[in-house]
Amino acid sequence: MKKRLVQLLFLSAFALLSVNCKSEYEKIRGSGDTDKMFAKAFEYYEQQEYLRAQTLLELIIPAYRGKPELEKVYFTYADTYYKLGKYIMANYYFKNFASTFPHSAQREDADFMAAYSNYQMSPGFRLEQTYTIKAIDELQLFVNTYPNSPRLQECNKLIDQMRLKLEKKNYEEGILYFNLRQYQAATTTLENLLKDFPETSNAEQVRYHIAKANYLLAENSIFEKQEERYKSTIAYTKDYLEKFKGNDNYNEVKSFYNNSVKKLKSITNGRYQDQSAGAGR
Repeated sequence: MKKRLVQLLFLSAFALLSVNCKSEYEKIRGSGDTDKMFAKAFEYYEQQEYLRAQTLLELIIPAYRGKPELEKVYFTYADTYYKLGKYIMANYYFKNFASTFPHSAQREDADFMAAYSNYQMSPGFRLEQTYTIKAIDELQLFVNTYPNSPRLQECNKLIDQMRLKLEKKNYEEGILYFNLRQYQAATTTLENLLKDFPETSNAEQVRYHIAKANYLLAENSIFEKQEERYKSTIAYTKDYLEKFKGNDNYNEVKSFYNNSVKKLKSITNGRYQDQSAGAGR
């Protein structure tokens, strides 16, 4: 009985302590005293209690409209969303800050954080890349708007990182189409990769798969489509042979070229003559 009484007293004391701790925040939140809420909001922010800080800042924003303190209140309010990992809302409020306070000393910070919020939402390369593209666009806009920013190097690094992600996604999609024997889709995807990422370090493999995809497509086509497709194969294989002489895949691609020339001559009863016969010699 005595033991149970001690437990009840302990639980009652703990409950009372919890109520008292909670009551300070609740009391300030319901007080209507904007000065107290202002001070406590930034105190919570410094203590990394971002949700409480956000709630109080949201309550006092209307009261500070037209006052110089609003700039600090609004920027911090936007940042609480970022700190809480709510990047869509952070992007929205940082953009809103930049448009509301176009001459603010913190506008550059707000523009960067808006873009960086999208970067934080950029997923792995296998997933849909909407936020990656948005982040690239906004970071590039930041670079153009603030060419002397100390963040310039960081922005360029982030842009390069995300472009590599998009490139990898396109490459993997092209190879997937190739492995599924969807050779036209593979060619289209890989050609778009070369257009979008002309500086790719994977150009040899991309052009190799384009040449092979077209050769296999021609080989497996009905007779009526073979002439056109062997001509395409000859063009793609010549392009590869001119750019990657001596590469490990060179002899295989040359066999695609030679076989395509032979097949095309057979189809056209010997009428076809390749103007650059002997390509790759």
